[in-house]
Amino acid sequence: MSKLERTRKELAAFLKSRRERLAPTDVGLPSGGRRRTPGLRREEVAALSGVGLTWYTWLEQGRDISTSSSFLDNLAQALKLDAAERRHLFLLAHDRLPPEPGKTYCKVPPLILRLMRDLSPHGTYVLNLRWDVLAFNEEADRLFGFNRHPPGQRNLLWMLFTDPALRERLVDWDNQAAQMLSSFRRDYAHATQEADIQALVTNLQKASPDFRQWWNRHDVDAPCQGVRDMKMESETISFEHTSMTVDADRHLRLVVYAQRIE
Repeated sequence: MSKLERTRKELAAFLKSRRERLAPTDVGLPSGGRRRTPGLRREEVAALSGVGLTWYTWLEQGRDISTSSSFLDNLAQALKLDAAERRHLFLLAHDRLPPEPGKTYCKVPPLILRLMRDLSPHGTYVLNLRWDVLAFNEEADRLFGFNRHPPGQRNLLWMLFTDPALRERLVDWDNQAAQMLSSFRRDYAHATQEADIQALVTNLQKASPDFRQWWNRHDVDAPCQGVRDMKMESETISFEHTSMTVDADRHLRLVVYAQRIE
């Protein structure tokens, strides 16, 4: 059996299982009394997804038909798929991951807060797609001065371009800021429909000539990692830094700064 044939078979089984776990009342339909089989009928899923019954039936039977991203999103909503199931649907139907709906704000899970404490004395903080600093430890505050800003204004990108103290702290600020901005653009692409991230970019273009100039270059870089030199009191200290995804569905990233050991 070829990969394509196997994937269609898995897609058919997956759709059938997701359809059968739902009751009509789960999707706002009347119960309609007793049913011979559990879950929704194919015609109900087709109607909820905005396609014809024959076309959906062929899809659930694993036939060789093409699907658009917009239809798969409609189908994911109709079947009440969570984020992991939605990704699985796209992989089976398109052989690639879907565009993720960006979430720019959410709470940090308690386990991540515990991990940050365990990583002390390294500086750690948590970012969302908008680069709001949702949590940080004491060492990260010493490095970046997060507590100088009210909780609702702790945004790393805003601080990078408008906080003179942070600008002074970063050695070779021009190159470091440009690199961080190009890394931010990757996250921006996930959340371009969010009003708050649009407002952040608009306000920064007004507040910072450097941001306005570099933003219009459309540079895109890999995630920030490597070595960053920072002026700490009377000396310059090198920090190795990296980031790791700690919650893919909520787009949370843990950033770690560790003093470099020569």
